[in-house]
Amino acid sequence: MTIISWILLGLLAGAIAKFLLPGRDPGGLIGTTLIGIAGAFIGGWISARWMDHPITQNFYDGATWAAAIGGSLVLLIAYRLLLGNSRT
Repeated sequence: MTIISWILLGLLAGAIAKFLLPGRDPGGLIGTTLIGIAGAFIGGWISARWMDHPITQNFYDGATWAAAIGGSLVLLIAYRLLLGNSRT
């Protein structure tokens, strides 16, 4: 997959992570989007490095999506813990 497809995957993974963890984030939409992109990269790297599941060239691979969404969820939770969850 190219960098552009990872960014697109990250945008979608960030939106899915935001859907799974609703509430107000300190960074708003832009912060959540950047977390999604970073989460896709980190999730893919962890999947390839430590889980012995190399990232395929197929954009529609379920394991690639699971790794991207999982990475986005982890980063979103860490972001909320570090910068405060402004849910009211």
